[in-house]
Parts: sequence; C-alpha cells; structure tokens
Amino acid sequence: MNEINIGLAAGLGNPGEEYKNTRHNAGFLFADALAEKFGAPEFAYDKKLKSEISEFKIKNSKLKILLAKPQTFMNKSGEAVAALAKFYKIKPEKILVIHDDIDIPFGDLKFSFGRSSAGHKGVESIIKSLKTKNFWRLRIGIQPPGGKRTPADKIILKKFSPAEMRILQKVFAAAVSELF
Repeated sequence: MNEINIGLAAGLGNPGEEYKNTRHNAGFLFADALAEKFGAPEFAYDKKLKSEISEFKIKNSKLKILLAKPQTFMNKSGEAVAALAKFYKIKPEKILVIHDDIDIPFGDLKFSFGRSSAGHKGVESIIKSLKTKNFWRLRIGIQPPGGKRTPADKIILKKFSPAEMRILQKVFAAAVSELF
C-alpha cells in the first residue's frame, strides 16, 4: 500500500467520553495510534473545521500528513472532512478515511478506493459532502466472533474489552507499517 500518497487521514468516531473506546470509534483509535507512532503534536480542536487536528511529517520523506478526528458525530462526518479538504486544498484522492466496518471480522483491516458506503452513515456523509466516492478507506473490522449477524446498533456502541484493545494495537501497528 506504500503507493498511497495521503494528505489527509481522517479517523471517524463520535466525540464525547461516553463513546471512548467503542467500536464505532475505531477510526479515532487508529488516528491516536498513528499520531503516537510518528510523534505528532497533541490534537487541537479547530471550531471552524469541526475537528481535532494534528500534523506530522514522515521521516526521510517529503510526505506531510494532516491527521483529523471530526467532532461532528459519525453521521455528519462529511461536514468536517469537506471543510478540511477545502481549507487545506486536498483532493479527494489524497484523503484516507479510517472507520469501523461491521462486515469485516474483528482484527482484520481492508483498504479500498472509490467504493460505495455499504450502509456506513459516516462514509455516506463524506461521499455526499465531497460529491465523490474517489477517496481511500481503511476499514477496521468489528464483526463479532463467528461472523454472527447482529444488528449494527447492538454492536457499534459496545466498548472494546482490554484484550480486544491489545489486539487492535497490534493490528494498527501492522497497518501503519504497511501504509508508511
């Protein structure tokens, strides 16, 4: 995946302490792991851009990454991502959206480009706001063990267990190495 030249990496989730470490906030968790890995400055809230933002440069590279955690709630993520893209003049093809995906087994990740939202409301909002689906996505699997079909609302707001958090940290570390 090293050929992806990203300008903006947006980890999706819901703001607020009550949503911390929930499955729907897998994008926020990945953004935090990315910031930690590259020693990015602490996230700072930008009211106009409706996001917590940090920025870092990849060592031995000219690649600079704007890292964002939209603070608009999941279903309105497009408002923040579009504002960031417009303000920083970042084309959709240079955007990576990181989000949970109930159709992927827990612990698995999938990269995709130019795909439909598959019912993910945050991604739907981004497609609508950017007026295109031509952006990168890192989909983080949150499907329950055994692939058991469970309604999304019964899963997405459930918190990760400490054991699941340890697994995620390993999965995220591998994904960061692949990306950068």
